[in-house]
Amino acid sequence: MSESRSTSRIGRGRLAHRLMPMTGRDPEEAHRVATPLELLFDLTFVVAVGTAASRYAELLAAGHPAQAVVAFLLAMFAICVAWISFSWFASAFGTDDWLYRALTMVQMAGVVVFALGIPAMFHSVEEGGHLELRVMVVGYIVMRVAVVLQWWRVSRQSPAFRKVARANIVWTLVAQVGWTVIGFADLPLVAVIICVVVIGTLELLLPVLAQGGADATPWHPHHVAERYSLFAIIVLGESVVGTAASSGDLLGGDGTQWTGNAIAVIVAGVGLTFGMWWVYFSTPFGDILVRRRSRGYLFGYGHIPLFTGIAGVGAGLHVAGLYIEHHAHLGPTAVVLSLALPTGLYLLMVYLLHTLLLSAADRFHLLLVALTLAVLVAAALLSAAGVSVAVCLLVVMLAPYVTVIGYETIGYRHQQKMLDEVRSGHQRTT
Repeated sequence: MSESRSTSRIGRGRLAHRLMPMTGRDPEEAHRVATPLELLFDLTFVVAVGTAASRYAELLAAGHPAQAVVAFLLAMFAICVAWISFSWFASAFGTDDWLYRALTMVQMAGVVVFALGIPAMFHSVEEGGHLELRVMVVGYIVMRVAVVLQWWRVSRQSPAFRKVARANIVWTLVAQVGWTVIGFADLPLVAVIICVVVIGTLELLLPVLAQGGADATPWHPHHVAERYSLFAIIVLGESVVGTAASSGDLLGGDGTQWTGNAIAVIVAGVGLTFGMWWVYFSTPFGDILVRRRSRGYLFGYGHIPLFTGIAGVGAGLHVAGLYIEHHAHLGPTAVVLSLALPTGLYLLMVYLLHTLLLSAADRFHLLLVALTLAVLVAAALLSAAGVSVAVCLLVVMLAPYVTVIGYETIGYRHQQKMLDEVRSGHQRTT
């Protein structure tokens, strides 16, 4: 334990000038927060998420919704898996010594290479007939060389986690070999699709196969929750980018032609982003994970559709702007749905994670979900009835505020009661 406590004192923005043993961090370390290195690492994913959202919006606006959705889901899945892999390892074994930093830099380079391959993948999906993944796969190879070396350090320096580390190395290499074959072998498209589904499933099962679930490593509940919340903020930034992209041309070349449409887009974009932020931070995920550590796997991978929904909202705002500027080949209802659907996905995932992590359903939550869906459906129906897209965007903006108002008036009491029940149950079993 002395080695673990010693290791827990690092990673606070101060370089360890000697190599530190990767024996595992203290999962109960006080005041554990994200390090500057982790924040810098996250910034590389801004490029990847931004590229995926931008290409998705452009392909959607071009009138290819099916291709756009497929390419976007594939890109966001790959982005989230790569980020999750780093974040959970860092929570459990981050030493922040010079070698750890150097290998993290290699991973960052791999993320950039991966992001550079996203446009080619989107183009191949639009064209049909093949799936261009070579550059994305090369980026993954670069990232995973560093990941494997990090796990190798654990296997050499931590007898308690040697078996877990070796299993992670093996299964990570198996998955990467699969992606390499998919990316570089000349396979029929049907075979490629089947292989993508199989290897993608393997990626999701990797923690189970390698360590029997996320609980086998000494990850820190509050640290993990903070890392996810910070990444959620980064992805929410895409909604701000989408707002700026939507309203830029609407303001004219000199930015002084303020129209009703421009104002509506700005208000809807900022209001929706703020409401989504409020909803996410209404749930104390860190406190829940402390009491439900066994739900770490569910929390970790359950965020993939949540992050995808957030990024989709930013893209939907971009599509709305393109439509208002007469640069989209979509009808008004399809434009409204391009924003309403990812908004609904995000809000539903927040409720679903809350329910599954606490193992408790709340009838009041069902009411809030029903009202939220009613708002989103109303926006689509108004568009179909001929109401302007700008007004419909403002209606979509109201969706997260159903939860905000419900939580701040009544819901917080329900949540506290569920947390108290979990706390008392946790105390009885420990």
